[in-house]
Order: sequence, then structure tokens, then C-alpha cells
Amino acid sequence: MIDVGALRALQSVAALGTLARAADELGFTASAVSQQIKRLEQQIGVPVLAPAGRGVVLTAAGTALVDSAPEVFQALERCTEAARSVADGAPRGTLRVAAFSTAARGLLAPTLTRLATGCPDLRVHITEQDPAQALHSVAAGTADLALVHDADGLPAPLPPTLTSRHVHTDIGDVVMARTHPLAAHDQPLTGGDLAGHAWVTSPPGTVCHQWFRRLFADLPADPDVRHLIDDFATQLALVAADGVLALVPRLARPPLGDDLVSRPLARTPTREVHAAWRRSADASPAIRATLAALHRLRDDTPSSPSPARSGGIGPAAGEASRTRS
Repeated sequence: MIDVGALRALQSVAALGTLARAADELGFTASAVSQQIKRLEQQIGVPVLAPAGRGVVLTAAGTALVDSAPEVFQALERCTEAARSVADGAPRGTLRVAAFSTAARGLLAPTLTRLATGCPDLRVHITEQDPAQALHSVAAGTADLALVHDADGLPAPLPPTLTSRHVHTDIGDVVMARTHPLAAHDQPLTGGDLAGHAWVTSPPGTVCHQWFRRLFADLPADPDVRHLIDDFATQLALVAADGVLALVPRLARPPLGDDLVSRPLARTPTREVHAAWRRSADASPAIRATLAALHRLRDDTPSSPSPARSGGIGPAAGEASRTRS
């Protein structure tokens, strides 16, 4: 009988290329992963890895095992979730969630309060990861649920073993000091309104910087960018201290207090947020309860517009090099 843990270790080594990286992902030492692989080789009677420079490569037998591994893991997960579902359907145990930072702040944090009341036996463990990494973690079995956003209008590529559901539409507003001239505008701001004002914005390569560049795409002059800051709380501190403007997603926005205000944009920047999980875990009471809580949160947030696209996320031709929030 093949050891399931050893098979999971081989799958991770195949995806990441070295024993050390696989060990980091699985939470083991490299020596422990090596012992798991050796035990697997003893069980099947043939080598599954061969050295290649500083890394390793799969043998033909190792490739055959890794190709078959998803079916094994899915069958085992279906067995587990079937047993939990027929017991009493109550969410319990630990749900491992991988999410980008602003989803953890704006979606998961308020959802935890709802889950604590309705599902007292469920513990949610959150790890901050970018969308591509979060999807990999779910596909590899080191996370159960991922919250991911699209990148420049393109959905993150979804592995075939995963499924997804739209849970939120995040939009961006311009934040400014209450004394700023634009604070008196009672209509959504246009690119012309924003021209000539100084800004703090997220660094190039981020979704929010892409939003920012689009604001000025039709204007002849480049915007006056005074500061490049990735942390939104720091951006707001500079808005208050230096009189600059900031384009901030609502999921990422801390309370503005009395000195700052936000104003909507005529061309509203949006990004779609999806939850993704393994198809074999469809019956998981924990995942179902968490999705239900996320949907209730969305329904209770009237400022969130309807999704621009329906359905889940699927394979895309490409993605941004960095998709941090």
C-alpha cells in the first residue's frame, strides 16, 4: 500500500523542483521529505527521483505516480467529506484559507465573527498569499480554500482539480483630506478633475497601480506621483500629512476618521474576488459554511456593485507578473 503522505511529498517535489522547497511547503525538514520519498520507492520497488544539478527530476515511474496522484487525493477527500456530511453536517475542525492581504482584512475578518457564532466548532486558519500561490496551495492540499482576485481584468489560471465561485466585487475610490479642493465635488471624479494633483500610489506591478495608470490614460501629461507606498495605512497617513491623493480599494481601506474623505470615480475601477477549492471537497461542511458567510457579507454590503462577469474563474492566457493587492 502506498503511503499517502509520501505521495503528497513526491507531488510537492515535482511541482517545486527541490526537496528543500517541498519541505518548506509541507512544513517538514528536507531530511523528512527525503525519508518519505525513500519509503515510497521501497513500497513500489523502483526509483521515483533522480539528481539533476542542485535539484531533482522525476523518473518515468515518478511521473506516472504524480500524474495519478490527484485522483487518489480526490477520492480520499470525497470519502472524508462524505463521512462528515452524513454525520450531522456541522462544520468542525480546521479550515485552512489562503488569501491576499486585503481579502483577509475586508472579507475574512468580518466573516470570522459570523462563523464564530454559527459554527463554534470550526477554526479558521488564514495564511496571506498572492492569488497564484494560493491556488497552488489549494491544489497541493496545503490549503482548503483560496480567496483570489483577477489581475488586470484577467482571472487567475484555475487548475482543473479546482472549482470556484464569485464572492465579492471590490472597487476603488479616491481618498483625500477633507480640506482638499476635490472634497467639495458632489459628482464622481473624472480624469480631468484629477489632473494636476499630487498622488501617493502603490508600486508598479500591483493591481492598484494599474488602476491608477488607467485614470490618466487619456490625458497628455503624466500624473504627479510623490510617493510609491505598498501599505494602504501608510498611504492614508501621507494623504493626511502631505495633502496628496490616494486610490484605495474599499477592501483595503481602514476607517478614514474625521480628517479624510473618499470620493467615487466616474470610471469605477473594479476587481472580482473568487473563492476556490478542490472539486473533491464540494461536500465539506466547513467550506459550505464559509462560502455562505461570505455571501451574506456581500449581500449586507450595498456599496458593492454586481459582478461584471458571471461564473467562476478559469484558465486565462496570461496574468500580471505581480498580483498583490
